[in-house]
Formats: sequence, structure tokens, C-alpha cells
Amino acid sequence: MNILIVGLGSIARKHILAIRRNGSHRISALRSGPNPRHKEDGVEDIFSIEEAGDKDLDFAIISNPTSEHAAAIEKLLPLRIPLFIEKPVVADVRSGQALAKKISDAGILTYVGCNLRFLGCLRFLKEYLERHPDRRINEANVYCGSDLRTWRPGTDYRQGYSARPELGGGVNIDLIHDVDYTLWMFGQPEYTRSVCRSSSSLGIEAFDYANFCLVYPGFCASVILNYYRPEYRRSMEIVFDDSVMTIDVAGNTVKDNAGNVLFSSDERIPDTYFAQMNHFIKLVETGTTRCSNDFAAGLSTLRICTNEGSR
Repeated sequence: MNILIVGLGSIARKHILAIRRNGSHRISALRSGPNPRHKEDGVEDIFSIEEAGDKDLDFAIISNPTSEHAAAIEKLLPLRIPLFIEKPVVADVRSGQALAKKISDAGILTYVGCNLRFLGCLRFLKEYLERHPDRRINEANVYCGSDLRTWRPGTDYRQGYSARPELGGGVNIDLIHDVDYTLWMFGQPEYTRSVCRSSSSLGIEAFDYANFCLVYPGFCASVILNYYRPEYRRSMEIVFDDSVMTIDVAGNTVKDNAGNVLFSSDERIPDTYFAQMNHFIKLVETGTTRCSNDFAAGLSTLRICTNEGSR
């Protein structure tokens, strides 16, 4: 396959590794200028959409800064090729709404990169809930906390896109994965309430704390995200009538309240990029134009994360 990548940062390199594990594919990167600071071995640099159009592309990956997603999608739409869009789908709902109709009219496949859907412990829980639809859930609690200062060693965390709202940063959309897999697990809520703040010792402008309450007919799901927890923790807890199920997302395990291990795997979150890319490539190969996590679904998730889904 001929694949174009827009944006060649750290997340793009993860996608490149996943593509190479999938098979032998030709990869080009659309660069912003003739002397890029970073080059990737085996990836051809190109410098215009016109040049990309001559490549007989099979699909494109949009992995540039979130604030530039909408412009990249606009430029690629005339090529009418499938688009793999790194999360979050765009920086704001308004620009996404304008694009949604254009994407629909183009009739192309879009997929929003949410690789946690391919993690074993979460797939186990999803399948468990589907097999036991009558199990009463009283409460669900999702948590993701980590220290932004340790994310990119050797850089000033205050200058990275995660800390800068004008680039699409902020824990509410940077950690959109955890809201996404909650919606994947339980569906769309009846309504939401949220609190987003930037008041910790990090001293950044973007939100460093977010608390979402997703209201379902029989229970509420709480999603808490932060940038300042010294020790990384990512987890989900389901409180049933008669038991509690704890999902260690970072450790890829599921346990009940008696300590019994219901699921365990040595696979870790970085391993899910291959499964995700393999899934997307199969969608492209079959010629489908629809999937469960397309642009419209990603925009719906973004509405909640930016407080535009609350009422």
C-alpha cells in the first residue's frame, strides 16, 4: 500500500512501526518545509498535496498537532482516500461540524485513532458486559492520572502542545481515550456534567484536571483525568449489585473484589497500535466507507470533552 503521513512526531513514529509490522508498505510524509528537523529512515519526504496526489495513495494518517487537523483534512478531501485521524479528531467542535458534511459528501472512510479499544482488559470487559446484559451496574469509575513533566524528557513541558490550549492541549482532550472507551463500553449518556480546571502546581494554561459525570438510565459513570499525579495510574472500576470489578488499564488485568484474576496479559498499551493499524488496513482493503469510530463518532466524544455535550 501507498500511505501518506501528515505530521512526523512521536505518535506518527508509533504508527509507522505498526505499519511496518503489518507488512511491506510505501510510506511518504508530508513535510511543512524543505529542511525538516527530523527525518525517518525509509520514509520519503514530500512537500505538497499535489505531490501526494501523484502517489496513488491508499490512505493517509493525520498525526500533526490537533490544532492543524481540520486544515489537513480539508486539503486531503479532494483525494477521496480513507483517513486515519489521530485523536482528538479536531481541536474544536465548530470546525468539526463544518467538516462533517464535507466528509459525508465525499463518501470516504474515516477512523479516529483510539487504540485503547484494542487493549485486552478493556475488550474482556466489553465482551463480559455484552454476555451479561442483565447485570445491574450501580456505578462506574474511570481514572487516569500521570505527570506531564515526565512525558517528554529533555523538553520544557510548559511549551509542549499538551500544556497549550491554542494547540489543542488540555487534559480534557489530550486524554480523550478514557472518555472514549467509557462511551464505547456503555454508549452515549443521557446527559453529562463536567468540571475542568487549571489550578495545580504545574502552572500551565491548558486544563490539568477534568471530571466528567456521564449519566445513564440506571447509573452514573465518573471519569477523572489529571496531568499532575506523580505515580501513573489508569484504571476502571465497575460496581455491580453483588461485586466489584477492577480493571487495571496500565497493567492490563481484571480482578474481582475477592482478588480473583479474571483476565491478565503481558501486552501493554504501546502494543495496541499494531492491532489498531491492522484493523484499519483491513477496513481499507475491504473498501468499506463506514466504521464504529468514524469522524462523526469522534466529534460526538469531543463534544462531551469540551463541555458542549452537557445540558
